[in-house]
Amino acid sequence: MDLPEIINDIENEQSETNNFALFTGDSGQLPLDTRRALVQLLTGPSIDERRHSKLWPVLLRDQNVIRKYLSELFLELVIDNDLQVAFTRQADTGELEIPKLLRRSQLTFIDSILLLYLRQQLARAQTHDDRAAVSKEEIVEHLAMYDKTGNTDKAGFDKRIHASIEKMKKHYILQKIRSSDDRFEVSPALKLLFSAEEVIALTKLYKEMDTDMNMETHMNSEEGEE
Repeated sequence: MDLPEIINDIENEQSETNNFALFTGDSGQLPLDTRRALVQLLTGPSIDERRHSKLWPVLLRDQNVIRKYLSELFLELVIDNDLQVAFTRQADTGELEIPKLLRRSQLTFIDSILLLYLRQQLARAQTHDDRAAVSKEEIVEHLAMYDKTGNTDKAGFDKRIHASIEKMKKHYILQKIRSSDDRFEVSPALKLLFSAEEVIALTKLYKEMDTDMNMETHMNSEEGEE
């Protein structure tokens, strides 16, 4: 092969690999809509068919190539076609030490209680093939059962509840319903984060904790009467 033929082959190869170039120096090989789906998965926490109606069909169409790119980052793609939701999670690499791209959010006691409550509401709604919705008032009323201060610092406890709600909104677990000021839809992705077995185990644990707290309150009340 002579030099002109080699140059021609190189130019043809560059032309083929730059079909999806979107900016100067772009060496990417994915179309614009696929890149948008990939970015949404990385910025997270999920792609929901209802919130991302344009990205969802793109994700299903190009899921194999998206899985490939995520694997390069030690991530895996989780898709639930029934719930029509998808998200990324850290790949299980066993004992292999890898850099962690996804940040873990530290959960407080109130956060974990709220997550369990939302997961239960989601399960109940889905038995009726419906979307789960909760109000701020319902959340506060439920979490009040776990107030260890005995209402001696109600303002502080309410502040922690508000912070927990804001955290759930930040991670799109709670999504504000447009027609309401204080009602939220629970993200279907929460079902994939909490298995049915985990829900049962956590529910049992928190019921036991609630019983212990009630007994402690009763004992304190009797001591005060003496």
